[in-house]
Amino acid sequence: MTHVPLVIIGQGPAGLSAGIYSGRAGIRTLILGCEPKVAGDYDIDNYFGFPETISGKELIRRGIQQAGRFGVDMRCDRVLGIHPGEDGHYIVKTESGDFQACAVILATGVSRIRPGISNLSDFEGSGVSYCVSCDGFFFRNRKVMVIGEGIFAANQALELLQYTPRVSICTQGKPPDISAEFLEKLGAAKIPLSENRIVRLAGEGELTGVIYDNEDREAVDGLFIAMGQASSSDFAYSLGLVRNGNFIQVDPMQQTNLPGIFAAGDCVGKFLQISVAVGEGALAAKSAISYVKNQCPGHDNQ
Repeated sequence: MTHVPLVIIGQGPAGLSAGIYSGRAGIRTLILGCEPKVAGDYDIDNYFGFPETISGKELIRRGIQQAGRFGVDMRCDRVLGIHPGEDGHYIVKTESGDFQACAVILATGVSRIRPGISNLSDFEGSGVSYCVSCDGFFFRNRKVMVIGEGIFAANQALELLQYTPRVSICTQGKPPDISAEFLEKLGAAKIPLSENRIVRLAGEGELTGVIYDNEDREAVDGLFIAMGQASSSDFAYSLGLVRNGNFIQVDPMQQTNLPGIFAAGDCVGKFLQISVAVGEGALAAKSAISYVKNQCPGHDNQ
């Protein structure tokens, strides 16, 4: 396991801004995440200091270059989960391996892909969950299904084996986007994978099954939503962060309710603008720098 004083999740404006500040302060920093949505070819006209229009792609390119100048390590690596570790540290689990961090800044936005199930909200909290570490315990030895087409879903299914051997994955009609390594793990665990599409859920008060688009039914006791890649909302659920709807609640210095966990950008639900995300990233970094220096002395630049 690799030890890093500060891990930032998200390579958008908030994450890069935070990395620029922490790297410049001498904190060894790792930014995880691939190209953000803002790094497109659309034009930005209202960002301070640019009298001419700049593309989102170019703005992010410059941010990456600037963070790199201060020694920030940036990797296109998908984060699958964050869990409390020993001595107040956090374990950041990714597709390529695990990292132990003293502090974590969440800056991945709030995108949550909805599965397109007509009555999904009727069963949220009554069989439908977004968090294995929160709710897996309640489905011990029961039949559960994970909805998702990627490595995030595969990892959630493997984590459910702690509670029940009766686990399956439904890609909701999408082609699987799972690496050979994780496909091998699923096969070894005997977790079946189907490309069916669920259109609605069955049950009276509690979930009892799923109904596919061909009207076939399958009995399940629990349904875990894990579509696309893990977002800040997913990490908030698993860590037990206080939320306002889908947004993470932070104080004026971007600190969440958990020590060492900070959040910035769209995931905190303020004014969803690049300039605001950059400022929040700077504030989150300021708080994280102080936290690392006070709580992990001797590890701020190792």
